[in-house]
Amino acid sequence: MLGELAGLADEGDDGLLGWQERALCAQTDPEAFFPEKGGSTREAKRVCVSCDVRAECLEYALLNDERFGIWGGLSERERRKLKKRAG
Repeated sequence: MLGELAGLADEGDDGLLGWQERALCAQTDPEAFFPEKGGSTREAKRVCVSCDVRAECLEYALLNDERFGIWGGLSERERRKLKKRAG
């Protein structure tokens, strides 16, 4: 399984990380997705709501244990809660 996923990483748009090129956050101020502690996440989440690759983004963050920033429309705290419920 892991070997299959690693092989996809080199396939551009159809590969494992090809979704990043289609992500709306790539066209937005990255600071909105990594607010300072206690800062607002509203702007980033507003972008995520209409993003076509939101599910792929969230899956990536969960699989890679991303600890900072907004991924797939969820904050690190929200992702942690999601993992606890699933786990």
